[in-house]
Amino acid sequence: MRQLIAGNWKMNGTSASLAEIESVCEMVAARPPGCEVLICPPATLIAQAAGKAKGRIAIGGQNCHSEISGAFTGDISAEMLKDAGASAVIVGHSERRQYHGETDAIVGAKAKAAWRAGLTAIVCIGETEQQRMEGHALNTCGRQVNDSVPDGATAATTVVAYEPVWAIGTGRTPTISEIAEVHDHIRACLTKRFGTAGNSIRILYGGSMKPANAAEILAIGNVGGGLIGGASLKALDFAAIFNASSRNS
Repeated sequence: MRQLIAGNWKMNGTSASLAEIESVCEMVAARPPGCEVLICPPATLIAQAAGKAKGRIAIGGQNCHSEISGAFTGDISAEMLKDAGASAVIVGHSERRQYHGETDAIVGAKAKAAWRAGLTAIVCIGETEQQRMEGHALNTCGRQVNDSVPDGATAATTVVAYEPVWAIGTGRTPTISEIAEVHDHIRACLTKRFGTAGNSIRILYGGSMKPANAAEILAIGNVGGGLIGGASLKALDFAAIFNASSRNS
């Protein structure tokens, strides 16, 4: 399975930003990269972004509710994302866990909702700085994999994204050996739980990946791609990252 380079625009972007998506699509068409490319813009732009993409890249959502519909003002169901043109959705991002109090159980329910709607669930996990300093990084990530990824996960339905919380948007990046250690541990957790299916579930790295360090990180064993924040907002920066992916995961 090819690596996946996914851009998470977070709460950034208006209709004017669609020009960046068009630029990414043009670059992908002109020089197809050795990976899959996904952009997750704000929900307000998903339908327009899907129209711009025209299948050249994939478009996803940043969050979904676990229910199909109901009295949940301001929320969006996985079915609504699918209807708007999304093919994937991020669930359990550390910012959702931190600012919205999302637990592993909530994240797992959202992942199931994504599957229900025919979306790929990108399940985010990762340790805080304090957890790493206290030596709990591996235990934390293992617990989140076990409790946030629903039973029955496969490579077709699920992607795991490892994002050390202390590296998101800070410019600080773990060492290559630290990234490799956690990704190897996540792989071991996936194979222990899902057997051979766990061998092919992609594990993305997220947390201050940028053009300058993308090639080195993407070459690490068990790194199946990247979840990119700020660097995905500009087409040229994002292209430099997905063009650095030249191998299968």
